[in-house]
Amino acid sequence: MDADAFAYWLRGPGSGEIRAERLPAPGPEDVLVRTLHTGVSRASESLVHRGGVPASQHDAMRAPFQEGDFPGPLKYGYLNVGVVEQGPAALLGRTVFCLFPHQSAYVVPAAAVHVVPDGVPARRAVLAGTVETAVNGLWDAAPLVGDRIAVVGAGMVGCCTARLLAQIPGVEVTLVDVDPAKAVVAASLGVCFAVPREADVVCSGARPGAAARIAACDLVFHTSGTSAGLQLSLELLAPEGEVIDLSWYGDAPVTLALGGSFHSSRLAIRSSQVGAVAPARRRNRTTGQRLELALELLRDPAFDALLTGASPFAQLPQVMAQLADGRLPALCHTITYEDVAPAASRLDPESRKAD
Repeated sequence: MDADAFAYWLRGPGSGEIRAERLPAPGPEDVLVRTLHTGVSRASESLVHRGGVPASQHDAMRAPFQEGDFPGPLKYGYLNVGVVEQGPAALLGRTVFCLFPHQSAYVVPAAAVHVVPDGVPARRAVLAGTVETAVNGLWDAAPLVGDRIAVVGAGMVGCCTARLLAQIPGVEVTLVDVDPAKAVVAASLGVCFAVPREADVVCSGARPGAAARIAACDLVFHTSGTSAGLQLSLELLAPEGEVIDLSWYGDAPVTLALGGSFHSSRLAIRSSQVGAVAPARRRNRTTGQRLELALELLRDPAFDALLTGASPFAQLPQVMAQLADGRLPALCHTITYEDVAPAASRLDPESRKAD
């Protein structure tokens, strides 16, 4: 069949492919978007790639424009930036972000896209969904001026969280990760860095990115997706401190040792997830407003430190497998669509009546 677009599909656990797509003719309230960049949300998309979404979470884990069902075949992803080629006059030619999978062109309601602000490069804008997750985490935690805070796990979510926290006056932020090379990223984000074995002394006064030691934190954000990371997060807390857990574990069991100071120090673990606006802001913020805030925050060029590689769309099946098994190290690996033919000329409503 003729193709209007091409999309990445997961055939089943561990196996992906590029498929041709036919697009519907845009209605009066729709937009046709030609994709410029997509980003691979490594943690969640690796989990989906290996078939690690528990059956009980199939509905909760669905992406907004997902097609198919877990474990596959399905079309999954949610970090898409493109240009509006058909739609309302106010959006024509605008660069927009949409929670859409990896696909070269697509038709969605105009309300589903968000204009990328001037001054935010299109490639950086793929981070909007991840920054939105970090914003929700901060709304859940409500950090205070002068807090001492650790972020355990220097992946996409952890790094975005650390950068937002670093903008709060007087806050000491330390990014903790098992990979010492992440100290370079921490320096770019303006925060301290520590490996887990060093987490026993306060890092006050350490220069951003320097090896630092931490303890007695008021808050810890956990983003590593591992039992060891969550255990360390608890150990870093001051009495009556709280861990905000932004990790997604999928079908991996989580084991904690709670026989130490967990009860005597009245420690707490609280989940945070992006599917709904944090309760503290739910009364006066919508998910759309939260995403628009994330896009505005991406004016900050420090977020470019998270963009660690790019590949053409045709290579996405191989790239996804390499990201999932660790052969391709990355924070946010982006996919480019320059060599994929635009589809707008094929989608005039009159020309589609015979389809």
